[in-house]
Amino acid sequence: MFFKKNKKEINKIKEAEVFSNKKPKSLKPLSGFLDLSPDDQVIFSNLKNAILESFELAGFAPFDIPVVEKKSVLLANAGGDTAKEIYEINRGDKELALRFDLTIPLAKYIANNYKTIHFPFKRYQIDKVFRGERAQKGRYREFYQCDVDIIGNETLSIKSDAEVIKIVNETFSSLKLADFKIKINNKKILGGFLSNLDLNSGTTEADILRLIDKCEKITVEEFEKLLSEKNLSESQINQIIDFINISNEENNLSNENILGALANLEIENEEFLEGLNDMNKLINILKTFNLPEKNYSIDLKIARGFDYYTGTVFETFFNEYKEFGSICSGGRYDNLTSVYSDKVICPGVGASIGLTRLFSQLKEANMLENFNKSSIDLMVLPLTENLEPVFNTVDTLRKNKLKVEIFLEEKSLKKKLNYANKKNVKYVLFIGEDEISNNFFKLKDMISGEEFELNSDELIKFLLKDKVEPRA
Repeated sequence: MFFKKNKKEINKIKEAEVFSNKKPKSLKPLSGFLDLSPDDQVIFSNLKNAILESFELAGFAPFDIPVVEKKSVLLANAGGDTAKEIYEINRGDKELALRFDLTIPLAKYIANNYKTIHFPFKRYQIDKVFRGERAQKGRYREFYQCDVDIIGNETLSIKSDAEVIKIVNETFSSLKLADFKIKINNKKILGGFLSNLDLNSGTTEADILRLIDKCEKITVEEFEKLLSEKNLSESQINQIIDFINISNEENNLSNENILGALANLEIENEEFLEGLNDMNKLINILKTFNLPEKNYSIDLKIARGFDYYTGTVFETFFNEYKEFGSICSGGRYDNLTSVYSDKVICPGVGASIGLTRLFSQLKEANMLENFNKSSIDLMVLPLTENLEPVFNTVDTLRKNKLKVEIFLEEKSLKKKLNYANKKNVKYVLFIGEDEISNNFFKLKDMISGEEFELNSDELIKFLLKDKVEPRA
């Protein structure tokens, strides 16, 4: 039986045929999207897995949420530039979009599953997010974020703020990339101080916070000019500059001295005093958590851009690589779930590492050598056409959790070894007729050139013992 296609269906078929025969003009990656070679992907994965391991060592559980969400959900607590940068999906009459961070969808999940969650809820997520911002060096439209969060039920101790900061410290200490410092502030301190200034109508605290957040990226003169454009008096401008300069590194003040200087301002604003009290508690807790004091300090210029932060905020910097900017940031958010539910109050605190941006910066600075290790434990080079015993050996090795690649192409031994070198493999295993008949295998260390003759049991013990040793 033949079915007659209507005109609309025929046009669709013709359109599909046109596009199927049309070759793209360019194969370059889209602007703001990163293509990694297999070699770079191995390094990237090793870096990502090291961060993941640090999160799991601290007892945080893995978490995953969909990439696609309702646009109204994503923008429930955001607007302005965020609304302009969101990637929308055109499909029927549904207003869908790609997530632009991992925190807001988390808040929606908590509000929706509140009754089944065990609090405090500790989760980590390492996944892609999408932002349609202007692509530039170090700024991507598709990138990985590594997030770790603690969510409470109605209340959440300041100890959780300290725990997240400790995890950031442990993560970057374990990565052994460079000396770093976590710079800490509290938005209540900033907000209370600005409220005490009696800002002119039309100028909001949020306006000034955004300027403070970027003051280190511009000159003092440019900062003063931007403040004057907000209709601030000269006295107010001077007070703001004097305030944030309390924590300047040039002053070489300890955290205790900075807290003392803030107390000496004798600001009676309730929000300011609450923030100052929280900061005193936080610094004391960090001491009891055994954080090296060289790794953290109070910095009154840290304001964070997102409006949902309500208390502690922090950013992390490499001491000798200031050009990297912040490599990890985060803070306290007490009101995020209230956007999705009036009944659910779940304060939280979290940290986020922009992994794609960090990776590109580390690569350019040649700082990734420690992560340049092979994704496999050894490579098997068959020297016989009898592959059954070769694969028996490979299967045994894999059953012992060893990652094994087998080279099956008909190439010269020199080319096989060259391939193994390019793959950065530490060991190669030769299996020929003699090895099969005698149950002895020749294992070569590709770094030292040393060779070993081992039986199958000795081979497994040797490799499992050496498995943790990375190739330099």
